[in-house]
Amino acid sequence: MRSILIERNRFYRDGLTKAKTFAELPFTTKEELLEDQAFNPPFGSNLTYPIENYVRIHQTSGTAGTPLLWLDTQESWDWWLRCWGEVYQGAGVRPGDRVYVAFSFGPFIGFWAAFEGAQRIGAMVIPGGGQSSEQRLHALFERQATVLVCTPTYALRLAEVAHQQCLDLARGPIRITVHAGEPGAGIPETRRRIQEAFGARTFDHVGMTEMGAYGFECEAQAGLHINEDEFIAEMIDPETLLPVEPDRKGELVLTNLGRIGMPLIRYRTGDLGLLSREPCSCGRA
Repeated sequence: MRSILIERNRFYRDGLTKAKTFAELPFTTKEELLEDQAFNPPFGSNLTYPIENYVRIHQTSGTAGTPLLWLDTQESWDWWLRCWGEVYQGAGVRPGDRVYVAFSFGPFIGFWAAFEGAQRIGAMVIPGGGQSSEQRLHALFERQATVLVCTPTYALRLAEVAHQQCLDLARGPIRITVHAGEPGAGIPETRRRIQEAFGARTFDHVGMTEMGAYGFECEAQAGLHINEDEFIAEMIDPETLLPVEPDRKGELVLTNLGRIGMPLIRYRTGDLGLLSREPCSCGRA
């Protein structure tokens, strides 16, 4: 990976050439990426291959300002789907499940990755874009969906509409809900409300358009797991930029290993957390 990026990727060439160890590599920030795309429109210089090699374009939400544009080759898109496969498998989704994806058709990468990732593990996928909440509730029952994928706030909205329609979601077919697109499913009270409304187990996952689906919950639900096969995770002090001690809170820094066409190396996510070194009973982290 290093030799390819030095040869072909203008954005990372200098940093990779100068650094002798991984710890000497410079951090990457969202501000740098936005500036790079502004000076090298429209996609920036963080491209390892000719533009003809890329088959998909997505963008960040842009809620905090200008959205980042992100491209994928077919190879890196297949990697995305493998990562989402880990999300599903961690939650207990299996071949034969019917996965209802309640997202709109748009540039948001979560819909596409959730949809095709479910296909990849052998589940039947039911598209839920372009429908009202009432239509989606009807589809959940009529098509006997066993898994719901949506934002946590939309799960609560569906529960509200179901109550208005005198539909008992807890007696319906959904056994698992998986959430993406925003925080919430990991908050105990929000999780409780979703689980009680649907009579299902609720699972959180974490990902970023520019990074990938890097974290998931397992059925033990003892915390989010980093997909360590596909990402390198570090915790740093956001002030000193030095590594924090194990089991101490810090800023999460990530490197993805399977998105060579438009990679991120030592990316400062801005998210605070704690990396536990305790093994999980699931055996996956």
